[in-house]
Amino acid sequence: MESVVDDVVAPDDLKKFEKTYTEQFLQGKVLPQTQFEYALCLVRSAYQGDIRKGISLFQDLYEHGEEDAKRDYIFYIAVGYTRLKKYTEALGVVKSLLQVEPTNSQAKSLESLIEKRRKKEALEGIAIVGGATLAFGVIGGIVALALGTRKK
Repeated sequence: MESVVDDVVAPDDLKKFEKTYTEQFLQGKVLPQTQFEYALCLVRSAYQGDIRKGISLFQDLYEHGEEDAKRDYIFYIAVGYTRLKKYTEALGVVKSLLQVEPTNSQAKSLESLIEKRRKKEALEGIAIVGGATLAFGVIGGIVALALGTRKK
């Protein structure tokens, strides 16, 4: 599952699908398959703005797209949120998919990965705060010692 979430689209592929999407958009009729392919490229982009746009296109497909593809739209919305490190949103989306399809192994794997990454980031945050607190404590101790020896 990590390969699905961590895969980054090649810039040439993104440009190719963007061109097709834009041409259809300017003609007033974007085919659902074209929007899906472009959104998938965007969600796999290295840029957060692209990922957000991809999520938005998938949300539009969910509202107006093909009924039998809704689970794919939901899945890739969750992937996008995971790539943005918006783990609460990603979990909410993937859990809604699991309510409808409790045996969906892809969704279960994604849920597990999201939980793992959320816990890892939380631990890293605690370590950073703990390290900063320790550093300030050491600096404060040195300053106090320096001031104490200066008064004598």
